[in-house]
Amino acid sequence: MNYRFRATEQFWRAFYGLSSQQKDSVRRAWEFFKTDPFHSSLGVHKINNLSARYKKTIYSAVIEADLRVVFFIEGNVVISLDVGTHDLYR
Repeated sequence: MNYRFRATEQFWRAFYGLSSQQKDSVRRAWEFFKTDPFHSSLGVHKINNLSARYKKTIYSAVIEADLRVVFFIEGNVVISLDVGTHDLYR
């Protein structure tokens, strides 16, 4: 499927608050993410508590040890909600 990508304002605020090293990790992961949001190297998994809260399937992609991107898909649009630590799941 050909996906289009969009990021929320919250995602960009959180991204710009990351360290330089974390931003580089996100950029490296983006290379895989943009070709396939479910690329095996990203360890994508469903986040049940967020999915229940938003009433849509919310996924998390692993960027590095404790750095995640949470997103959902509407049709062919991948919407990145936020980036940060496991605290995103609350």
